[in-house]
Amino acid sequence: MTFEELDLTDDVLDALYDMNFSECTPIQEQAIPAALNGRDLIAVAQTGTGKTAAFLLPVINELSKRKPSDKVKCVVMTPTRELAMQIDAQMDGFSYFVPISSLAIYGGTDGAGFAQQQRALRSGAEVIIATPGRMLAHLQMGYVDLSEVEFFILDEADRMLDMGFYDDIMQIVKHLPAERRTMMFSATMPPKIQKLAKTVLDNPVEIKIAVSRPTEKIAQSAYICPERTKTALLCHIFETVSSKRVIVFASSKLKVKELARELRRRHYAVAEMHSDLEQKARDVVMRDFRNSHTDILVATDILSRGIDIDDISMVVNFDVPHDAEDYVHRIGRTARAGAGGIAITLVGERDRRKFRFIEDFLGYEVRKGELPSELGGMKDETTRESKPQRSDHRGKGRRDKVQRAKKKDKEAAPETQPQAETQPEQPKTAGPRKKRYYRPKKKPQLPKGE
Repeated sequence: MTFEELDLTDDVLDALYDMNFSECTPIQEQAIPAALNGRDLIAVAQTGTGKTAAFLLPVINELSKRKPSDKVKCVVMTPTRELAMQIDAQMDGFSYFVPISSLAIYGGTDGAGFAQQQRALRSGAEVIIATPGRMLAHLQMGYVDLSEVEFFILDEADRMLDMGFYDDIMQIVKHLPAERRTMMFSATMPPKIQKLAKTVLDNPVEIKIAVSRPTEKIAQSAYICPERTKTALLCHIFETVSSKRVIVFASSKLKVKELARELRRRHYAVAEMHSDLEQKARDVVMRDFRNSHTDILVATDILSRGIDIDDISMVVNFDVPHDAEDYVHRIGRTARAGAGGIAITLVGERDRRKFRFIEDFLGYEVRKGELPSELGGMKDETTRESKPQRSDHRGKGRRDKVQRAKKKDKEAAPETQPQAETQPEQPKTAGPRKKRYYRPKKKPQLPKGE
């Protein structure tokens, strides 16, 4: 389906034409008509399927039919600052020919940045794209009026709940009018998302786009290796495969910091991205990486969704992702815009089972690379083939000691003496207690005459 087949205004279609948007993605084809008809909706689709256009275009199309206003008409909630900024940038593009004002509200700014957000909210903006925590902070100060909101959108809802924003979202909902259109977009549908949907949605249209498999243009491989050799193996990959335009995903911000520090010590041009960084620092990191001032970016899953960088040559999973969808999101950072890419996963001994679940989801086995000889090759002690089974040696020394003692007793016994039949040991019973007699001490007698 093309965008011209949808009931969109000419101004919106002109902006899409200038942005080279012509064909709808599956999520856009199903979500936009439902939203244009005024229905609430809940859509399950992974990152990179065009969800942003699916919820922004109906809002822009509706607001373009009215006169500009200084009242908030739409609130878009998103989990991270980077995603809020990216949605705001796309809002500017889609509404290029429509006089609609938008504002991105997020944390991590200094006092001047917070004051700038205050002034913008007081002066008015029709569309607000915000992170839950910062939006709630402005609401609690009393100068934000959401009484005329017509659209409430939750993007990456599952991730917001994972980050602990459920209570913040429910506090924001209390400031919204009951009569509104609500759209929720999520990559997964766990029970907590279903609970939230029942609370904030009214008879929604349900849309579910199956999680797509990674594109064939991504060359996937994995290394089975001990945890202690991962950093050395990563450097080997940099030297033999690529060390330019690389994203390395780690499981925690502590591991990101440690790995980035170690790579800097080895003289790699590396930067780190995690939730502890202030917004200014994040902006500098992303700008340097986009401009190729940094070759390697070590990051948590904060970078796996919603960050659009087209020329990533390789993605390395330093740790196995928690589930198959996170794996697809991570390696989907490469091979974008029709280009090819490489995805390598370092699988520790404890993560083998988790990685097998990912392979089951993919429907095929990911090619396993051979460890370099300096790291022990495939004969490493952690491989299943060479690892001794616990049942072969557990208690062996104790059993040998007992057997030696029996053999020694047998040799010491006379050969002609028949072996006496062992009788069961009778329990010892306490006999009568013996009575003790105490002889009184004699008093010393003094000699006579004294």
